[in-house]
Amino acid sequence: MGWSTEQAGAGTQGGEAGTGTQAAGAGGETAGSGARVGEQPRPPVALSPSRASDFMQCPLLYRFRVIDRLPEKPSPAATRGTVVHAVLERLFDAPAAERTAVGARAMVPGEWEKLLGKRPELAELFADDAEGERLAQWLAEAEALVERWFSLEDPTRLEPAERELYVETELDSGLRLRGFIDRVDVAPTGEVRIVDYKTGKAPRPQFAEGALFQMKFYALVVWRLRGVVPRRLQLVYLGSGDVVTYDPGEADLRAVERKLLALWEAIRLATETGNWRPRPTKLCGWCDHQAHCPEFGGTPPVYPLQIRPPEGGGVPQGRMGEI
Repeated sequence: MGWSTEQAGAGTQGGEAGTGTQAAGAGGETAGSGARVGEQPRPPVALSPSRASDFMQCPLLYRFRVIDRLPEKPSPAATRGTVVHAVLERLFDAPAAERTAVGARAMVPGEWEKLLGKRPELAELFADDAEGERLAQWLAEAEALVERWFSLEDPTRLEPAERELYVETELDSGLRLRGFIDRVDVAPTGEVRIVDYKTGKAPRPQFAEGALFQMKFYALVVWRLRGVVPRRLQLVYLGSGDVVTYDPGEADLRAVERKLLALWEAIRLATETGNWRPRPTKLCGWCDHQAHCPEFGGTPPVYPLQIRPPEGGGVPQGRMGEI
């Protein structure tokens, strides 16, 4: 397909990779950020791949992140992923001949310092690391992930059309979809490839659909925006050194659209009734919100939105209640 020969003038779209900076404050799509001072809670107005996955995993988790906007502790793994994404994005600022593994590794400490300057709360990740040993190990792990990428793709033969691209579109139904795409390649023939970097390991085949759902979400948005179905979706797993590809068709994307519409209807209903049910899974052990979750003996915060009573009675109009 000739992806390596296209030179479309890559441009940074703003915001740290993986942080969703541009989407913050635009409808409650930023997870765990905490509400701004004086900002009133409001119903969700758009859907991103991450928040769609949250709702499918656990509706109550979605509520905590999008409506209550409860703070979450920074994660070493997620933060490392942000640094690695930033390196892989900015590597393409250099001429092709200068895109080397050694140079990319050298970028890691600087990108960490930039991120720390924007998000000083991340310093708590290493607050008890007086000797700097854990930080050094963490940076070395990030450097190893960056170096592994060079065994999977050759950046000297790539000129991305877009990097860290923020996309947003509104479906005919009125549902607004948004998200950040790590990289978009365009072949000389016009074929589009969407690439996403994952710093973890590739899932087993029976669990691969979750990651593909995210990519199909992006493909749907690009299709609606540009009228072109992406030729290829590519997941690059730096943790295991795997590259997973999928070639979508219109039928795939229409199925994703139907699924998103059903999800949005369920979210709308939960928003109106205040009925956000927890869905216990093995992932609960990593959740920051156990103190507020009924499954762990917690109590959710008072629901901050007006509740509309279900048909035939129920909670009186205007009651501010809990799940």
